[in-house]
Amino acid sequence: MSLEQLIANYGYVAVGIGTFLEGETILVLGGFAAHRGYLELHWVIIWAFIGTFCGDQLYYYIGRIKGKQMLEKRPVWKAKSERVFVLLDRHQIWLILGFRFLYGFRTVTPFLIGVSRIPPLRFLILNCIGASVWAVIIGYLGYLFGHTLEVIIGNIKRYELWVFAILAVMGVILWFIYFIKRKKLISSESG
Repeated sequence: MSLEQLIANYGYVAVGIGTFLEGETILVLGGFAAHRGYLELHWVIIWAFIGTFCGDQLYYYIGRIKGKQMLEKRPVWKAKSERVFVLLDRHQIWLILGFRFLYGFRTVTPFLIGVSRIPPLRFLILNCIGASVWAVIIGYLGYLFGHTLEVIIGNIKRYELWVFAILAVMGVILWFIYFIKRKKLISSESG
């Protein structure tokens, strides 16, 4: 199966799953693939919205249902979450609209918003707005990234496999760094 077939067959689903879990890198890749003609940008944005919106709603409800119990068992998390609670008290709307633009805060913030007992309807509406804005901006940035590379390099077709690979490796490295930091945090609180 060629790269073109692989992206055409699984690209939208990969964007949806990738944005459900974390997302920036996969959405930039989706935008780049749209620029290259393998995907349609509006569908990339729609799938990214669905993925990030559903992921954030899930983390919110986990926080709402089990969050206080989870924080009580992890004093380090509880101490660090106090900063987010202070921000929520001061800038609730802006934090809910913008947390997904802060790398490393995408999964923890909706969880803590759920713990803070912000009403579900309020979070649903603000999450919908924030997810929409995020999907459009990051999707277009990926698209513009492809356009910029084409202007700089010229015949990008020769290099697109490398570009996809480099972006994917960068995403894996960022995820790995995040995972290692998270693991150190967990081990430091238990030890």
